[in-house]
Amino acid sequence: MEVLREKVEEEEAAEREEAAERAEWAEKMEKMMKTAEVSREESVLTQDELRDLEKKLTAIEIPTPAEYSIINKALIDVTKLPASYTSNSPKEEHLLQVADNFSRQYSHLCPDRVPLFLYPLNECNVPKFVSTTLRPTLMPYPDLYNWDTCAQFVSDFLTMVPLVDPLKPTVKKKEKAMPKKYAVKPPRDLTSRFEQEQEEKRLQKIRNMEEKQRKEEEERLLEEEKAKPDPLHGLRVHAWVLVLAGKREVPESFFIDPLTARSYSTKDDHFLGIESLWNHKNYWINMQDCWNCCKDLIFDLGDPVKWEYMLLGTDKPHLSLTEEDDEGLDDDDDVDELAKEEEEKSFDMPPSWVSQIEITPEEFETRCPNGKKVIQYKKAQLEKWAPYLNKNGLVCRLTIYEDIQCTKVLEIKEWYQNREDMLELKHINKTTGLNVDYFKPGHPQALRVHSYKTMLPEMDRVMEFYEMIRVDGLIKREETPMTMTECYQGRSDFLSYRHINFGPRIKKLTQNSAESNPRPMVKITERFLRNPAKPADEDVAERVFLMLEERIQLRYHCRDDYITASKREFLRRTEVDSKGNKIIMTPDMCISFEVEPMEHTKKLLYQYETLIQLKNEEKLSRHQAWESELEVLEILKLREEEEEAHTLSISIYDTKRNEKSKEYREAMERVLHEEHLRQVEAQLDYLAPFLAQLPPGEKLTRWQAVRLKDECLSDFKQRLIDKANLIQARFEKETQELQKKQQWYQENQVTLTSEDEDLYLSYCSQAMFRIRILEQRLNRHKELAPLKYLALEEKLYKDPRLVDFVKGFV
Repeated sequence: MEVLREKVEEEEAAEREEAAERAEWAEKMEKMMKTAEVSREESVLTQDELRDLEKKLTAIEIPTPAEYSIINKALIDVTKLPASYTSNSPKEEHLLQVADNFSRQYSHLCPDRVPLFLYPLNECNVPKFVSTTLRPTLMPYPDLYNWDTCAQFVSDFLTMVPLVDPLKPTVKKKEKAMPKKYAVKPPRDLTSRFEQEQEEKRLQKIRNMEEKQRKEEEERLLEEEKAKPDPLHGLRVHAWVLVLAGKREVPESFFIDPLTARSYSTKDDHFLGIESLWNHKNYWINMQDCWNCCKDLIFDLGDPVKWEYMLLGTDKPHLSLTEEDDEGLDDDDDVDELAKEEEEKSFDMPPSWVSQIEITPEEFETRCPNGKKVIQYKKAQLEKWAPYLNKNGLVCRLTIYEDIQCTKVLEIKEWYQNREDMLELKHINKTTGLNVDYFKPGHPQALRVHSYKTMLPEMDRVMEFYEMIRVDGLIKREETPMTMTECYQGRSDFLSYRHINFGPRIKKLTQNSAESNPRPMVKITERFLRNPAKPADEDVAERVFLMLEERIQLRYHCRDDYITASKREFLRRTEVDSKGNKIIMTPDMCISFEVEPMEHTKKLLYQYETLIQLKNEEKLSRHQAWESELEVLEILKLREEEEEAHTLSISIYDTKRNEKSKEYREAMERVLHEEHLRQVEAQLDYLAPFLAQLPPGEKLTRWQAVRLKDECLSDFKQRLIDKANLIQARFEKETQELQKKQQWYQENQVTLTSEDEDLYLSYCSQAMFRIRILEQRLNRHKELAPLKYLALEEKLYKDPRLVDFVKGFV
């Protein structure tokens, strides 16, 4: 019963609380309704109240834009700016007045919000509306170049791994066991186990202390790395680019950081709110609550409840309507009338006053101030340079440190461009001392990757090559002080692997080098791919030359229907025995294991021919191994020269950097200039021969000037007549010779052969061509001669040396 009574009391208490909440909510609603009615009654203002409101609005002081103007005037030459920077047009003045009125109303209605960024001062301290600072483009947003995009980091690091020869037996030779009764007993261990345990405990304690200190240091660093509360969080203002969805297949709206050109979603946590938006047509104020940052904002600029626009125009975005709203529109006439009214009240935005941005090719290549940029990261530093700024072609360097203070370097990666040696990336590991160079296709030795610790020869190194460029198909070469391993691909002899073991070099009095004193070869191991043209029992899979033991081991490919492969071993004995007899081949010189024995392989002749062939192949393999050693020395020497020279390749189209192209262009210009001077010199003075007849230094008289003019004209007239007579004489001569040839042909026509007739026809054709050309020249000369004479006469009358004496004769 007590339990039931308690439940009933709890239910009654809950009902009383719910009733109290309903009553309180009803009272609030009544108050809100009353305040709304009062506000509606007060919305009808009288003329006096309007005047009072206007006085209050004019009394509001708005912060001047000069307070947040951060333009560095020392870097701007105002005198070179156009007039649009230093003054405002009447339309711009009208727009500033509209903006000022709008700003006052906004400050009065929203006193708790930040003042609007409407008309800041420009470089010349002239207020300009923010929308007129934008230049409209055909793109929905400007193309921005991402200067922070670095070369793609190499993900795989090449490490040096000690190689183990898989063919070299690692089993130790069994020594002959001695009888137990003669065995020497080992000495007794007199060390104290207790002391060893104490020493181990002491060392373990030291290690534990070091581990504890390391963990404490890491925890301390983690605490230091934790971001402290920002006192200006939410108070900073930054300008971003908003790309609205809908046009040009943009699925959703997103932001672009103009400083880095990176795109972000509108729901990103970096954005705490939006004060206003503007483009080259209008200005909008965000009237939505930003309590959840920008995640819940609706970017429908046509909604005046959420976005308050400043200028009324027909080009402003319309409210996005649903299908039900579209059906509610009865007729398009209402929409047209509304558009006409808005067009009458609209304000056309003045054009942008900002000059078009022009970036020269030099500035574009510089990319950042002075062509260098340094970005500091946690335990890393990234440096960037413009192309051709560094003489070695370095464009990017990434340095990775072990500590946060960036004092101990772990790795360095350097990217290069425009190198003639095709070096693209250099990776330096300071911990292991390993250097890895990566090359693009085009290196003289077809080098692709070169990893090394030192450039000295006969040391640990790995070289990788572009197999499609090399004739021998070499793709990789690994070298140690005592071994060399090469891998091949795509060879006609199916060679895929070669491993050379070297012995200690014999010391000589002269200087030891790979050319004069090569390392002696102890063992050469070669592996071959399957040759489908040969049977598996005759196709060699592995070949081992043991020089010191004078043995040759062969292992053949395994057949598909067998699990073991055939093997042979040849012993190279001296060709003469102890008695001086010549040894050709004996059965014990070939030891073989055949999966399927064949008769011809057991014959001594077959074994002898195989041995002779193997001897020749051994000489060839040793020679190729020696050539590989020389090639390594050549590559190392070439790499040292390339690192010292680090010459950069320049395109032929880069006329400013390409010295050869520049010299060629200058030479061509010099030749053209000299040719022009020669042409000017070739134009001789027409009065010079006649002026030379006068005594030197004598002043020219009127009579002499007239005589010079007449003599010059008569001489020129005579030269024209002589030229016409010359052309006429050549014409008559060619005509007479043709007539003589035709007469000769008429007399000897019966006795001429076909060859003579062909010669005659060819001569007639050429003669007629010459006669026709001479006739055209003569006619043209007759037409141009009077004009040339008149032109010379006019020049003489205008000549400064004769003009004062022949004026009266014009």
